[in-house]
Amino acid sequence: MCGIALIISGIRICKASSLFLESVPPASSPKAEQLVFSIDDLKAALRGRGPDSLSSKKVFLYSNTSSTVEEQEIISFIEGEEEKERDLAYLQRFEKKNKCLFGADGEAHELENGFPKFAAELHFVGATLQLRGINPIVQPLVDISGNILVYNGEIFGGIYINSDSNDTEILLQALGKCCPSNSHLCTITDSCDEKRQSSIPGVLSAIKGPWAVIYWQESSKTLWFGRDAIGRRSLLVHWPTLEDGRFMLSSVSPVSSIEQSSGFEAENGFNKLKFWEELPCGIYSICFGSHKSDGFIFGEVRKHEWKNAMVKELLDWERVSVEPKPEDAELSHCKIAREQHGMHSAHSNIFPSKSGEYHIIMWKRACTSFNFRASKDCADCFKGICDAPHFTAYNFSVTCDIRQEAHAPVAVLFSGGLDSMILAALLDECLDHSYEIDLLNVSFDGQSAPDRISAKAGVKELRRIAPSRRWKLVEIDADLSKLDLETKHVMSLINPANTYMDLNIGIALWLAARGSGWVYEGNNNDIDEDLECVEYKSKARIVLVGSGADEQCAGYGRHKTKYRQGSWLGLHEEMKLDMQRIWKRNLGRDDRCIADNGKEARFPFLDEDVIRTLLDIPLWEVANLDQPSGTGDKKILREVAQLLGLYEASVLPKRAIQFGTRIARESNRKNFGSNRAANQASAGSAAIHMPSNLT
Repeated sequence: MCGIALIISGIRICKASSLFLESVPPASSPKAEQLVFSIDDLKAALRGRGPDSLSSKKVFLYSNTSSTVEEQEIISFIEGEEEKERDLAYLQRFEKKNKCLFGADGEAHELENGFPKFAAELHFVGATLQLRGINPIVQPLVDISGNILVYNGEIFGGIYINSDSNDTEILLQALGKCCPSNSHLCTITDSCDEKRQSSIPGVLSAIKGPWAVIYWQESSKTLWFGRDAIGRRSLLVHWPTLEDGRFMLSSVSPVSSIEQSSGFEAENGFNKLKFWEELPCGIYSICFGSHKSDGFIFGEVRKHEWKNAMVKELLDWERVSVEPKPEDAELSHCKIAREQHGMHSAHSNIFPSKSGEYHIIMWKRACTSFNFRASKDCADCFKGICDAPHFTAYNFSVTCDIRQEAHAPVAVLFSGGLDSMILAALLDECLDHSYEIDLLNVSFDGQSAPDRISAKAGVKELRRIAPSRRWKLVEIDADLSKLDLETKHVMSLINPANTYMDLNIGIALWLAARGSGWVYEGNNNDIDEDLECVEYKSKARIVLVGSGADEQCAGYGRHKTKYRQGSWLGLHEEMKLDMQRIWKRNLGRDDRCIADNGKEARFPFLDEDVIRTLLDIPLWEVANLDQPSGTGDKKILREVAQLLGLYEASVLPKRAIQFGTRIARESNRKNFGSNRAANQASAGSAAIHMPSNLT
């Protein structure tokens, strides 16, 4: 990981039937200057994500005017010192074979620095925060065939990656073996099927793990791009408009686009011209061609179907069993009665007492998703860090030296609530005990914030179940009134999200991922106010986030409302809606805010196998919303917490980060005068208008 971008200029992008994109010529209007930012602005945004390396490459596209057919051949050249000699040889080869540098009249085309003047440009940018592989790499990667890849993601399955290899290099090799598409139809040719060659959608569909990708297939002159089906990695898109005819992809919006847009929005109303949008999850391609009539190069955007059956199932998000039968309901009532009579032993909630084994099997499958076994593959790279065959978001193979200090390689965004406590306890089981674990906790109300109070209680419980582990609660205290510059920066990170709720969550996540706070140092492993409080900055490059737990396990108040209104089916449909829109409402925003600190966010509850396992469990075993908050909501996770020995955490009610940290209260006071005024204005969902006193 940590960021990718692409700018295409000089090309007419037109829609396929499946996309709502209008055909727009290259920008020529003076209005195009209103939101234009430079490639340097884009690089600066990616550089802020703390990469080990950042680089770029250009591909020039040139129309072969000597062609006699209606659709002309497209010739491409790569700019770059290391490729220049190869490209000149490539150029000379086409001169001799196709005379592509000569028009119909035999006149040579004008050259510039050894290259033909181009009609279009593709500018690739790649920033790499290397976590896997022994040898350092610099993106964009270019193979011997001229294919170019920039990749932001991890491969935890679907494509084999050994412990010494880098995901991006292996993916480039796999994509390089794919059959070239028909550049006119953007489809796989019949000869590919006969040769049993894999397709690019097939390779990308097979990946388990979070990813966003931009790939240039030289042989077919086709650009491929997309993001994983769940949307765990951000990828923003700017579709060409009359105001700015460039096509752009980027992991993050440059700050300059916010600055330049503010004046325009102040005059014309907020979001009158919205530059970026979240790219919908999926695999896309742009096939390039050129018509002889006008010589313009055009590109047609198409969206491709997922080729992996499991991915399709996750997108459909259909549960095996939604409504309980009478005997199932009776079993649940018996279980509740046992709990009310004080039967809270470590195993009382694990196995339902039913003569049949169906529910026991389903429950065991759920528990399996939260267990780990040691992996020899990681031993040479990071002793003790293991992968999880089912909970694959915990594949912690990272580039490292085992002789380094035992600082925390992985941190947890930690509120002390149910989800973060489970993640911390599971992390303890797979991480060698010689390493510390950083628990990152943010407060906008010092020691009085609910999340700070629960975090301190949570650390005590973690120390009880794992006394040999050195847990570091990193207390990150913030004052919203003193964060004006930081707030403006976070506004660019959450873009295109634009509500006060998005901003509040974004600031809290950004501060937590930055990891700059205080810890108590002493000879014991207890938090003691008498111990010395020292300044501390987490060095962990991987941050675990509990996103997806509430959506899949009925943790929101609206889930209880839907259950009461529409029973089990209504609850299922609401949860399905949450999961199918989480990419747009949450994940892109969260990934951008966390990655800006040079950290990689991982979402264990959104691992493909975990989602599939939870869908295999009857809904009434996942949640029982007849019960009060802290009992029936996220029932299955509460049982997992008890399985892990987290009895106090297992009964904690749901509390959103903006309320637990008290940033919502401070934001309401600052921007609306009081909580009451903010509630009357529905501040949580209110759009932030520019200019505002936030900036």
